[in-house]
Amino acid sequence: MKVSLARRTTASRRPLWWKVPLRVLAVLAFAAVVGWVLNCISRTLQESPRPAGFVRGVVQGALMPMSMPNLLVGKDVSIYAANNTGLTYKLGYTAGVNGCGAIFFGFFFWRVRKWKQNGREQGSGVRSQK
Repeated sequence: MKVSLARRTTASRRPLWWKVPLRVLAVLAFAAVVGWVLNCISRTLQESPRPAGFVRGVVQGALMPMSMPNLLVGKDVSIYAANNTGLTYKLGYTAGVNGCGAIFFGFFFWRVRKWKQNGREQGSGVRSQK
């Protein structure tokens, strides 16, 4: 009975080759949306006559890492407000950059841990079937 279940699950799996193009397309679509949103927000923030404070610093700091693709293709995106309130803006900018990094790397390391756990579970399952 165990053998028939193993064959059934193996036969129902899809080939792995389709995952790579699908993930590449998903990443490119996500990057395009992020770039468009970043350009809209950057344009809106540049037009504001008031000096940038803490909240605007947090927003621009969080968006700064996402501006790299735009900068690589030659689009000029403002990642720091020249007209700012000083210390409060810089504190907000630093909090935004660090918060964005914590979210990105936290998600990345969570995924790596999940992959390792799945690998151990699959590895132990293969040994028990033999």
